[in-house]
Amino acid sequence: MRARYRIPLKTAAGITALGAACVGYAAGVEVRSFRLRRVSVPVLPRGMHPLRVLQISDIHMVSGQRKKQRWLQSLAGLRPDLVINTGDNLSDPEGIPETLDALGPLMEFPGAYVFGSNDYYGPKPRNPAKYLVEKASGRHGLNGNGPVVGALHNPWEELRDTFDSAGWVGLSNTRGRVKLGGGQEIALTGLDDPHIKRDRYSEVAGGPEEDADVSLAVVHAPYLRVLDAFTADRYPLILAGHTHGGQLCVPFYGALVTNCDIDTRRVKGLSTHRAGGHESHLHVSAGCGTNRYTPVRFACPPEATLLTLTSRDD
Repeated sequence: MRARYRIPLKTAAGITALGAACVGYAAGVEVRSFRLRRVSVPVLPRGMHPLRVLQISDIHMVSGQRKKQRWLQSLAGLRPDLVINTGDNLSDPEGIPETLDALGPLMEFPGAYVFGSNDYYGPKPRNPAKYLVEKASGRHGLNGNGPVVGALHNPWEELRDTFDSAGWVGLSNTRGRVKLGGGQEIALTGLDDPHIKRDRYSEVAGGPEEDADVSLAVVHAPYLRVLDAFTADRYPLILAGHTHGGQLCVPFYGALVTNCDIDTRRVKGLSTHRAGGHESHLHVSAGCGTNRYTPVRFACPPEATLLTLTSRDD
């Protein structure tokens, strides 16, 4: 006769209570625990004064997110030299006024932006287990999957027009320049979102611009094909978002997925990338929002990053 093993009632109740507490914390506390990450990156030419670059990413604004709005507005108090927005501003087609209101104070500073898939398309409910399936199969976004069908289109043109009117430089498969208050000129090369296969590296290939004080690369999703191309072209720093830092992480272990083909070790923060015999610094923002249908974060608080660019000597 086969023995039966049962979990004691008290143990089962304890596990259930712990799970409920974790979900409550992830949905009610950590998802609103906004933080500022500070990092230094030695990428400037010798003798150049440090520059402070504020990177914001993956806002995923939904109407009514007042605390997120106030926190984003407060970042203007950092007085950055340059603001870089790495996309996915929206998670609600009705959220554009609140997104622009939140970013309004930051648009007083020089800036540049790229868009992500959620700027173009509204989100749909999705089983989180699919991210694990995609990781195992190597298929992410439209990379190996079918085209977008029946998607809700966001009014992203209003975002673009407002950013442009504020003087922010759009970098969707193009190059641009930003002149800072101290007279420094920053060359920027950007790509449209690789997650939905809108990147066109051939249109921007050629590497840094020698007559600029420094050249930076910007993209929403850090797919390896893009990182390889930027690095082989010798860009000193690549800025990206998209991953949400894994969003639901395991304490003392880290992220389980990245929602692209980058490894989980580099899912957020500063790291390096090597390709073509060269090496670039890579900064991936964990972002400050979530898809509206999965409004939880665990062991991965929402963030923005203040990057201090220093000279290579430092």
